[in-house]
Amino acid sequence: MLDLLTLTLEQQTPEQTQGETADFTWQWLAEGLLQCTPKSSYSKTMVLSAGIHGNETAPIELLANIIKDLFTQRLTLGARVLFVLGNPEAIRQGVRYLENDMNRMFCGAYQHLTPDRETYRAAQLEQMTAQFFAQSHPDAARYHYDLHTAIRSSLLPVFALFPYQVQAYDDFLIQSLNAADLDALVYHNAAGKTFTHFTAETFQAASSTLELGKAKPFGQNELSEFAAIDQVLRAVLSGQALPVRQKPSIRQFKVVDSILKQSEDFQLKLNADAPNFSRFEKGELIATQHAGNTVVDDQQVWILFPNPNVKIGLRAGLILKEIE
Repeated sequence: MLDLLTLTLEQQTPEQTQGETADFTWQWLAEGLLQCTPKSSYSKTMVLSAGIHGNETAPIELLANIIKDLFTQRLTLGARVLFVLGNPEAIRQGVRYLENDMNRMFCGAYQHLTPDRETYRAAQLEQMTAQFFAQSHPDAARYHYDLHTAIRSSLLPVFALFPYQVQAYDDFLIQSLNAADLDALVYHNAAGKTFTHFTAETFQAASSTLELGKAKPFGQNELSEFAAIDQVLRAVLSGQALPVRQKPSIRQFKVVDSILKQSEDFQLKLNADAPNFSRFEKGELIATQHAGNTVVDDQQVWILFPNPNVKIGLRAGLILKEIE
């Protein structure tokens, strides 16, 4: 059995870097990277990632439990999968990131930053993901679920973001997120530098970033809160039917604007602890700064990821409209 989380936390290389179980072969590729391939034929090839932000521990524990159940044959593998624990040093230190947000480093963006452990890791993840998809069966449908938890609370606690793309969004991906009892889907309106944008744009994977509640330290997560997404990921991995949705209909939003911090006098007109999906009405002021204020010109908008403490030039929030 290979315990990817313990190896990563203890910065260890396993004694054996490849092997097989009754139903799949496995290979430890590098720190926090484990590839598993079914011995039988498969129709899906997928990246399952967590820990791109090191302090978002619940999804890391979720993946660790799935890996354990695969190796102990409590879960059958029916898809080819690359498990990714994204930012190992940040995971060990219990911080979101060391120097720069790693989920803004993909699509080659790391090349424009001062080289460090995180830029090296982003380059390695791009390379390993490319290798993984290239070695998968060419007819297998490609998927990427990137699991996160949010810095702040949310009025819609569990939601998914789709990277911007011109082609239609994958039906099975949407069905799986619906089955996972997510409260909302959010569609990006512009290209980004996230891990999921990289896999969607470069490999035409059906990709989604999942926000699953609030970030807590290891040992403080109530994993029963994540039962629905856990059940869906296990169904997708094993080729079983998706569970039936238990919640009211999922809500859908599109990004209509980004709030950019352009100067140090930037202020968001929100309480410091205001939740995601806080709502603004027409004429209300969302943000002020020397370069110009952000005022609502539609009937109603919602704000996502408000964060006035980002570096100048970075996004301090997303403005959403609901898709009826």
